[in-house]
Amino acid sequence: MSDETGSASNKFRTDFMVEMALVAALVCYLVLAQGQAVGENLSFTVAGAGLMALATYWTLHTLKDGLQVIALRLRPGK
Repeated sequence: MSDETGSASNKFRTDFMVEMALVAALVCYLVLAQGQAVGENLSFTVAGAGLMALATYWTLHTLKDGLQVIALRLRPGK
């Protein structure tokens, strides 16, 4: 069990670091987009929408891995 928990914990840590990098990139995007209207620059808008979609997907992925770590630690009888 400790091997499973350690593996899941390492995976969660890696996912969390990627999550923080995505949030930082999203903050940078929002700072750059502060003075622009939506759709003014189509490629900039599409890049922002893609970044937001990726950050949302990765947040859900990270939450899944976090729940897996919790479930492995709370597994009864092991």
